[in-house]
Amino acid sequence: MKIPLTDKFLLMLYDFYEATERALEPPEIFKLRSMREIGVNLHFWEELKRKKRRRQFHQFVNYLKRHGYIKIENLQGKRAILLTPKGKQKALKTKFKLKKPEYLRKRKDGRWIMIIFDIPEKKRKYREGFRKLLYSLGFQKLQKSVWISPYEVSRELEEIVRIYQIDAYIRTFLIEEVEI
Repeated sequence: MKIPLTDKFLLMLYDFYEATERALEPPEIFKLRSMREIGVNLHFWEELKRKKRRRQFHQFVNYLKRHGYIKIENLQGKRAILLTPKGKQKALKTKFKLKKPEYLRKRKDGRWIMIIFDIPEKKRKYREGFRKLLYSLGFQKLQKSVWISPYEVSRELEEIVRIYQIDAYIRTFLIEEVEI
């Protein structure tokens, strides 16, 4: 029986395709199977996951330590993780970002809080961080170092000043708008 040239070509191409597919097929050991088919102890995999989580935690702690957010010290014979001032500032920023709608309620007496500050150049990082936190507390800038807010944020403001340790450079006023 004589086969047309096109059919021969297609048959050869198909044979080549099959041979290539068989060659690229992974060996039996690499085929996907369930854990039960393999007969692996599931306890081993759980232990492996636990070790991975522990390693990730240690990497995270080392990251925080390298960037100066925490320090590890011995307290009463045990190792302790302590927040550095930089870590406290970072935590404070995050705290205000997360609970923003809660503390942004207008004062009931209609007064405004005004802050005037003059933080020295050698504490520039604190000054810039302080401005960002004032903005997140709902303060509006009148001038670079004069900010006002109609919201009840006295406690939050006190916490910021205490953590940044800049109380010597800040004056806080409670102001009332008066018609002339």
